[in-house]
Amino acid sequence: MAKNFVHLHTHSEYSLLDGLSRLSDLVARAKALDMPALALTDHGALYGAIDFYTLCRDAGIKPIIGVETYIARNNRFDRDPRSEGHGKPWHLVLLAKDFTGYQNLVALVTAAHVEGYYYRPRMDKDLLRERS
Repeated sequence: MAKNFVHLHTHSEYSLLDGLSRLSDLVARAKALDMPALALTDHGALYGAIDFYTLCRDAGIKPIIGVETYIARNNRFDRDPRSEGHGKPWHLVLLAKDFTGYQNLVALVTAAHVEGYYYRPRMDKDLLRERS
């Protein structure tokens, strides 16, 4: 694999029913493939972010913290299944560029769980605008 290849959309054991890899295994494989960086983008949560960051730094790999979000079709407050546009939420991958970006991800994920949860933690365009 090319030395400049970086996975920017990776699920771990914290993406329930979708991810399989343990964080330590992901980082070890990236190190074995001589990848300069690796992103973690679990579904709707940042549960593994701190451990992932530490493992990557210890392995000499640049950690990229992200999340695969669920975007509500109307808005995050809509929980009426009969409303126009209601249905499965869209997916969007967000990556933090720096610590401010990480803080924004934390705020977005928190709001998605507290304000937008309807089967899944959902965000909407207004929330993304506030935290971009």
